[in-house]
Amino acid sequence: QVQLVESGGGSVQAGGSLRLSCVGSGYTFSSYCMGWYRQAPGKEREGVASIYTEGGTTYYSDSVKGRFTISQDNAKNTVYLQMDTLKPEDTAMYYCAADRDCASILGLRISPFLSWGQGTQVTVSS
Repeated sequence: QVQLVESGGGSVQAGGSLRLSCVGSGYTFSSYCMGWYRQAPGKEREGVASIYTEGGTTYYSDSVKGRFTISQDNAKNTVYLQMDTLKPEDTAMYYCAADRDCASILGLRISPFLSWGQGTQVTVSS
């Protein structure tokens, strides 16, 4: 059974940085694609970054491109999201997701087959 545990959220001022981590267990890490999604109060969950763990190809939403970086450490079964130049509109609960069928995650879409972590809160103040 896929289990994902996020960490690294917190409160920062605009312009600051945070690094989120997601540790996966219960599956072969390199056989799954991984992604980060976020959900702000009153809004739908949206994909922000994803990575094809076998090849390392990355994808980003337009709203975070150039500011966020997704990376992986297969030896640690961990995917990271480095968030720089944070803005108040980045405030949200951030969720890690995994799927063996990569189409949805690499397209930053949501499907019923994604496995989710419990989320970590990111708050950016102006």
